[in-house]
Amino acid sequence: MDLAWVRQHVRQAAAELGFGLVEQTKLVTAASELARNTLVHGGGGEVESTVLENGLARGLRLTFSDEGPGIADVERALSDGYTSGGGLGLGLGGARRLVHEFTIDSRPGAGTAVTVISWSAVPPHQREESP
Repeated sequence: MDLAWVRQHVRQAAAELGFGLVEQTKLVTAASELARNTLVHGGGGEVESTVLENGLARGLRLTFSDEGPGIADVERALSDGYTSGGGLGLGLGGARRLVHEFTIDSRPGAGTAVTVISWSAVPPHQREESP
């Protein structure tokens, strides 16, 4: 998986789906972090990109998967400040905050799959109701 290709693909796909510049940047940043993790910690892997539609909202689902060592403690890995690679410890948790939906499936010895979804407009079921 080539990190530059992932960033370019995600930015182009998000722009085509009508994402604004800020939303594009958030999604590209999350994708870049997840792709880097797949490469560095998982020994390489794959990314799958799927266009979604939910009423008027259009979205992009990205799944990053590898067959690496997995993550022993997912909750700890998602917490700010935790790092296994000498970084700032904002990677997984930061990526989670940049997207609308985030799921992770990882088990030691079985690899990791992280799926994120961002919407060009937040779908009705996720909008906060005003008081």
